[in-house]
Amino acid sequence: MERQRVGADLRLPRHPVRAAVVTALGGPDVIEAADLPEPSPAAGEALVEVAAAGVNFIDTYHRTGLYPMEVPFVPGLEGSGRVVAVGDGVDASLVGSRVAWASALGSYAEMVTAPADRLVPVPDGVGDAAAAAVMLQGLTAHYLVNDTFPLAAGHRCLIHAAAGGVGGLLVQLAKAKGAEVFATAGGPGKVALAAEAGADHAIDYRAGSFRAAIEEIAGPRPLHVVYDGVGAATFDDGLDLLAPRGLMVAFGNASGPPAPLDILRLSRGGSLYVTRPTLGTYTATPEVLRARAADLFAAIAAGTLAVRIGERFPLDEASAAHEALEGRRTVGKVLIEP
Repeated sequence: MERQRVGADLRLPRHPVRAAVVTALGGPDVIEAADLPEPSPAAGEALVEVAAAGVNFIDTYHRTGLYPMEVPFVPGLEGSGRVVAVGDGVDASLVGSRVAWASALGSYAEMVTAPADRLVPVPDGVGDAAAAAVMLQGLTAHYLVNDTFPLAAGHRCLIHAAAGGVGGLLVQLAKAKGAEVFATAGGPGKVALAAEAGADHAIDYRAGSFRAAIEEIAGPRPLHVVYDGVGAATFDDGLDLLAPRGLMVAFGNASGPPAPLDILRLSRGGSLYVTRPTLGTYTATPEVLRARAADLFAAIAAGTLAVRIGERFPLDEASAAHEALEGRRTVGKVLIEP
């Protein structure tokens, strides 16, 4: 879709824009493709032509209503593309720039508006697909290993779903910090991918208890930190693997949210900690957001961080993208490409 590049004081002619729309709360079948009026950037916003949009579990939480949403709405928070217009108060030189974002609802569309101060520049050495793939998942992995629990040599960590989008990046970043990495994945193929990403111990959770496998390798309660994006299916055993004063980082609910926690379990386990971090908290200012993104993009451009792109779907097949993600049939990042 070609667009005239314009400054803040000009306006584009309006065109129909193809988008995926959640028409009701429910399963993947509630997502329908539709033509919508082209959005116009408000003050402080930019209008971006979307090259790729990331598909994430938070999108499914929005679709089902686990995270409350009013319908209808266009899902998707993450993507990459090129700025084609800006609203009042935004530097017109941004027009024509390649950018990426992690918090612009409505990204499953040919065009999206986003707060200009939440866009990050994409360098020439990083492609559109890779840029879209690391905004939510890569930034999450970055803050988890650098700030939520700053990993260092001598630490032992557990990473679940290590063949997935966050997991594969998290394994690489954890190994770069010098940690000993235990990783779980489902099935021999995904276990091999976790090992390829650098996991010291790649464990097939389908073949038996991951807790028993880790204890066999390292003894009881060997872990300093558990990075758990799975939730209900893994939380209890992960908590029981933590060493005294260890940290459970529950950052996702792929299998549903964990049951309410008996706070006394933390004292019985040896003064344990539990946290539920969010990307918004760890990228609260534009400066921090851009610094984290710049770190990731530099690693991608240097070839020290590999971004695995799994399946790619057109907008009209957004429901199939959700089915694949929720069915655990994906490896690496799932993208929608308008």
